[in-house]
Amino acid sequence: MRKPLVAGNWKMNGSSESNQSLINGILEGINQVSDVDVLVCPPYVYISQVAQLLEGSTVALGGQDVAKEESGAHTGKISVSMLTDVGCKYVIIGHSERRPYYHDRAEVVAEKFIAAQKGGMIPILCVGELLEEREAGQTEAVVKEQLQGVVAHTGIKALENAVIAYEPVWAIGTGKTATPQQAQDVHAFIRNLIRKEDNDVAENLRILYGGSVKAANAKELFSQSDIDGGLIGGASLAADEFIAICQAAG
Repeated sequence: MRKPLVAGNWKMNGSSESNQSLINGILEGINQVSDVDVLVCPPYVYISQVAQLLEGSTVALGGQDVAKEESGAHTGKISVSMLTDVGCKYVIIGHSERRPYYHDRAEVVAEKFIAAQKGGMIPILCVGELLEEREAGQTEAVVKEQLQGVVAHTGIKALENAVIAYEPVWAIGTGKTATPQQAQDVHAFIRNLIRKEDNDVAENLRILYGGSVKAANAKELFSQSDIDGGLIGGASLAADEFIAICQAAG
């Protein structure tokens, strides 16, 4: 039985004051959540603050991205060892906002994934299609290419210690959401793709949905057989909304 995971991606949002209020609200409501792993991914500069606020709680901490390099002359980058040093367990890899805007090509995503696992972190690998790709019937081909762009370098067993997040790019921050059936179809496709290589890995792999998930639609999305939680953007910035989503996952 796969334990659901709900991950809050704060993106470039937050302040010392608002972070404290948000975490306080999450911690007040977390006792209403059962059988769900909960994760927050704040901006780099606030990770240490959030780590202190979460100390002793069941809420895990993650990074929004990571460098493929371990150290050296890489101004502005953050290494895996830096993230683990401040308490991060997970890291988001290949988010749809990073692939096109920050030139995270397939080989870069694979290198970051490998670096994360080598350093003891659990990568959350994001895959998903653009609107024009969906309309052209290319969803499965795009998702397959993105997934295999990593697996070709790591082998299928690497997914034993990873999470996949399916995020249709056209449904991120747009207010549009894939229907539960649309989301389920892609999640099932991903799991079946992996099952062809290793059934045990496929059955145990958590596949999250990301794309304008809210308290109002979370329950129906999470009730689908191959959706194991969510990668939550804007709704993770409101404690009540985030807790309601976590409850829906449980």
